Amino acid sequence: MNVHEYQAKQLLARHGVAVPLEIPARNSGEVRAAAEKIVAAGSAKVVVKSQIHAGGRGKGTFKSGFAGGVKVAGSVDEAVAFAEKMLGQVLVTKQTGPEGRRVQTLLIASGAKIKREFYLAVLLDRAAGRPLIMASTEGGMDIEEVAAKTPEKIFKEWIDPAVGFMPYQARKIAAALGLKGDVFNAAARFVAGVYATWWECDASLVEINPLCVVEMPDGKDSVVALDAKISLDDNALYRHKDIQEMRDLNEEAPLEIEASKFNLNYIKLDGNIACLVNGAGLAMATMDIIQHFGGMPANFLDVGGGASKDQVAAAFKIILQDPHVKGILVNIFGGIMDCNVIATGIVAAVKETGLKLPLVVRLEGNNVAAGKKTLAESGLTLVTGDSMADAAKRVVQAVTR
Repeated sequence: MNVHEYQAKQLLARHGVAVPLEIPARNSGEVRAAAEKIVAAGSAKVVVKSQIHAGGRGKGTFKSGFAGGVKVAGSVDEAVAFAEKMLGQVLVTKQTGPEGRRVQTLLIASGAKIKREFYLAVLLDRAAGRPLIMASTEGGMDIEEVAAKTPEKIFKEWIDPAVGFMPYQARKIAAALGLKGDVFNAAARFVAGVYATWWECDASLVEINPLCVVEMPDGKDSVVALDAKISLDDNALYRHKDIQEMRDLNEEAPLEIEASKFNLNYIKLDGNIACLVNGAGLAMATMDIIQHFGGMPANFLDVGGGASKDQVAAAFKIILQDPHVKGILVNIFGGIMDCNVIATGIVAAVKETGLKLPLVVRLEGNNVAAGKKTLAESGLTLVTGDSMADAAKRVVQAVTR
């Protein structure tokens, strides 16, 4: 699950990470009140930031023609004027695709006198099986670009999960960024707070870009998170009811929301052959083999290892809500899964929905004979595949006739 920038900063602040004075707002009245509060606190500038689950907002363009999802205003009135051009409008960035995202919340922030910008992130290094802290002096840039062009500017520190994060590691990172004096100590505390956020929130990623050294109104330098992104591990959300409440359904595809109600893993894709598969690895292989035979998958849909008849029926209904789907491939390998449960669910779903599209089914494994018998005696018009390759070839042929 992803959260908005302002929510990410709320989580970071809980763990001692310094963030600017910022207030979320959802209408012009709230924007004006927030901007007035920020100006009264001594900020000469007011930053208006669109809140969507995508990067590149500052360089994005609204479908209305207004350029930039992040603006710096010199007055309260200007901040409100910017806000009125953003709220309710669709912002298109390099990460949203051409469909864009509708802006329903803005983050009103104090302006910062930036002196230096850095990059900092905590994530799980799956190859090493350990948490990884990444830092770079190239803040404000895409880390992928830095890794490709100047990988030597990325500093990495792995955390031993048996020992945990140690203070000396925070100091190593602050030193790698070239910081000294009071700012060095502040950066070490900052890194510790970011790691604590990652660990305590069961996050898959905490990214601060940029982490900035800024000059405060009293003339002293401080280290703050000017932007933040947090992605949470869905499997651990049951432990964080407060974070679950941060979920913004407006930022998610309607079909993916519907699938989550039935504990189905669904992601819409751009093709026209729908896939219903048990197991993420088999689902990936199914999409690959469809493409191998010249087709394009319309979705990733994993019903899991122990799906019920009702879940299978729900999966079919979700698939059929995508108008681009021209054929369906069901590819099931029964381990924990009973093939006859899948077959029963398929029969029920096809009869309930009145399916007219080509349907190819490949069953193998646990109770497969009973499953195939259920399909054969159902009276349904469907094609069975003898193997995964055979099934994929048949469904591609069916949709390209």
